[in-house]
Order: sequence, then C-alpha cells, then structure tokens
Amino acid sequence: MTFQQKTTELAVVGLGGVGGYFGFKLAQHYAASAAARVTFVARGATFAAVQARGLMLLSPEHPDAVAHPARVVETVAELGAVDLLLLCVKEYDLEALCRQLQTALPTGAVILPLMNGVDIYDRIRCPLPQAIVLPACVYVASHLHDVGVVEHRGNPGRIIVGQDPQHPGLDPRPLLRILTGAGINLEYQADAFPAIWIKFFFIASFGLVSARYNRSIGQVLEDPALRARAQSLMLEIQAIAQAKGIALPADLIEQTFQKAATFPYHTPTSLQLDVQSGKSRTELELFAGAILTYGESLGLSVSETRQIYQEIQALDIPGQQQAQAEQERP
Repeated sequence: MTFQQKTTELAVVGLGGVGGYFGFKLAQHYAASAAARVTFVARGATFAAVQARGLMLLSPEHPDAVAHPARVVETVAELGAVDLLLLCVKEYDLEALCRQLQTALPTGAVILPLMNGVDIYDRIRCPLPQAIVLPACVYVASHLHDVGVVEHRGNPGRIIVGQDPQHPGLDPRPLLRILTGAGINLEYQADAFPAIWIKFFFIASFGLVSARYNRSIGQVLEDPALRARAQSLMLEIQAIAQAKGIALPADLIEQTFQKAATFPYHTPTSLQLDVQSGKSRTELELFAGAILTYGESLGLSVSETRQIYQEIQALDIPGQQQAQAEQERP
C-alpha cells in the first residue's frame, strides 16, 4: 500500500518587489512538484500579465527568468483551501485585505506577513482570529521593474520568522520547510519581535527624517541637526519597545547609525521617494502612525515623532494636491 503525501497549498498576495521575488522562487521550484501548489493573487494589469506569460524575475540567482504558478486569481475569495499565505502588500492595503480574508481564510491557515512595520502582527491578529500569524521581517533588495516583472539586486533575500505568541504550542518549522526547500533564506527565531523592532529602528528614523528634508541617508548622517533628529526618533521608539517588553541590544542606536553608514552616500529611502514625488498614498502611517499609536496607548511622550509627522503632512510637494484630488475623484 502506498500513501500519497498531502500537497501544501501556498498563496502569495501581492506581486511587488517582495512578493514577486519570493513568489517567483516558490512557483519555479514547485512547478512540477506534487509537494506544493502555488497560487498568486494579483490585480488588474499584473493579473493579466502573469496569467498570459508568467512572472519574470531579473536576478543573478535565476538564469531562467520566468516562473508559472499553478494558479493566478484576482481576489482572495477565489483561493479556497490554503495552508500558508504570504502577505506582501503595502501597509495601506492591509486593512481592506484583512476584511476580505475574514470570510475567505479557512480556520488554521498560517499567515506569513512579509511587510515592514512593528504593528503588522497586531493589525492582522485582531481581525483574523481564526488564523495563525507568524511575526516576521524581511530583507530583500528588489523592486517592480515593469508589469509582471521584478528586478532583484544585491544579496539573496532573507526572512526572519518566529512563533505566533497566541499559539505557543504550534511549531511552524515543519511548514516553513516548504520555503527553505525552494531555496529561500529563512532564519527561525522563536521570538521574532526583537528582529522586527531592530529593522524598524532604521527604516522609521531615517525614513521620516529623509522624507521631511529630502536628504539621502548619507546626508542625514553627516548633518548634525538631522542626525540628532533621527536619534530623537530612535529614543522614542526605544522607550516604546522597552514598555512592550521587547528585548533589544543596549547599543542599538549606535548599531543603527553604523548600519546607515554602510549604504552608499546618495541612497534615498522609499518613504522619501514616495513623499517627495507627491504620492497620495505612502507608508507615513506605517512609521510615524505606529509610534504615535503605541505612544498614546502606553502613556509615553512621542513629541518628536508627532512634530515630524505634522511637518511631513504639511509639505508643499508639486503634484501632491493633484494626486490627492485624483484619488478622491469619484
């Protein structure tokens, strides 16, 4: 008698730089395998492009640049059974996506959010109590090059993932082997929240200061006033982390400045590019909004964050008013 191994149902929601990079690896590796079936959830032109010609990844890691998932669907309502769901959307799309998943996601499904931000776990955990949510952070230098085309440069992408604190008896590592089996660099830490906050220290402080003054990472480092402002933001983040019981290195602020010094002088931050180009939707709330919300709930002063948040909101960026008007237009 032979027993057939269950096929793991994988789904990737969002095919931007992050979702496209990791989704490509999964789809290409398991294309001819019964071990896993990979489904992409994409909208509009991306859905049409991937359905017609597959997903393309321009990366030195993959000479064969095209991957075809088992399925491509336009909404999470079409998913059906799913064992592991990779959420790779922008934070401003997360709330609406969670509402859709409330009725679409089966009980016991595992969610792996590959998103920036220290509040992502809470924002998924609350509306989706039927799911298992794995705290995670991701490092990958990839971006959307064209519709259905993702470009990756630099080191291989890396995921740090931990256990859902609401499900301490569940060890996710057996399921996560489906990712490492596809060549994905994954590090398991039972408590992944310190890694999430360590990354947030850098992306929030330098993101907010660079967006406010339209200065590169190198310029922020060399300007004493801007460097001091970044440090003030870090101190407020540090106080929140301590109040929440997050174990962080004592010298994390200095480590963060050292990390910033490793980037090329003229490197901009993604928030800076989005704000200064006048985009109506940015990740300002992901950075400043989270600090303000946590600060208020914990009774901590976050005056520096509030001040720079208001200053960024008040910036007069050419094209910004037009972009906002177009978004509000019925």
